[in-house]
Amino acid sequence: MSSEAISSTDYIKHHLQNWTYGQHPDGVWGFAHNAEEAKQMGFMAIHVDTMLWSILLGVLFLYSFRRVAKRADSGIPAGWQNFVEMIVEFIDTSVRGSFTAKNNLVAPIALTVFVWIFLMNLMDLVPVDWLPSLAGMIGSSVFGMDPHHVYFKVVPTTDPNATFGMALSVFVLVLFYSIKVKGLGGFTGELTLQPFASKNKVVQLIFIPINFTLEFVSLIAKPISLALRLFGNMYAGEMIFILIALMFSGGITLGLVGGFLQLGWAIFHILIITLQAFIFMTLTIVYLDLAHHEH
Repeated sequence: MSSEAISSTDYIKHHLQNWTYGQHPDGVWGFAHNAEEAKQMGFMAIHVDTMLWSILLGVLFLYSFRRVAKRADSGIPAGWQNFVEMIVEFIDTSVRGSFTAKNNLVAPIALTVFVWIFLMNLMDLVPVDWLPSLAGMIGSSVFGMDPHHVYFKVVPTTDPNATFGMALSVFVLVLFYSIKVKGLGGFTGELTLQPFASKNKVVQLIFIPINFTLEFVSLIAKPISLALRLFGNMYAGEMIFILIALMFSGGITLGLVGGFLQLGWAIFHILIITLQAFIFMTLTIVYLDLAHHEH
């Protein structure tokens, strides 16, 4: 989709709109042709582009790592095997440093979270017009659609549905292990008997709703902060790439400036996409560690 064909505002809105499938107000299921139709579809609508890229990148991660595991030998690793072993060793060191309990699932969870989020974030380095333009050409030639009504976001982590989905999955694991390790009574006690406590039973009863309010807010803040931190950073990064892309329609001078800005931001963004994957993984390990220990 060319930024010259429409206004800057429409160009930005188009690149920030997901390819949405759901039920129209008349009961017919189909794809949304604009943001208003996507909004009318409600909660049960599916962002097809987010699902597509999330699944493809997840399969790529599983296939490539499984392939290395099957072909691994005891000799000196080289190539892709060496790279995979470096990542596994890095994850193992991170888990040993942050997780003090015993759970053989934590390291695989941390590896999956880090690599999967990194791959999804890495899609932000693909020039913003390439894949959406290709999708528009396919939609126009194959399905006879207006290219302006073909939406195709390629960075799943710029979709809050994806980041909240991952954060809530971690939250469910935290709740599961909190109850499994401490028992329902122990977990309930953590939510109601701290931080304020008293030997006087009456005073302790008064403290219970106060403690529960404070601890519940702290508990709920974990998945919300996980989701919004990842979404906010990646959304802002994608927005900057889109704004830089607008400069290419302003002539040769602005185009050259935009090219240098795009290169500089892409190099800096490599740090951001890696850091965000690392932070999400580290907080996941820390939250699971807290779930395994009584306060």
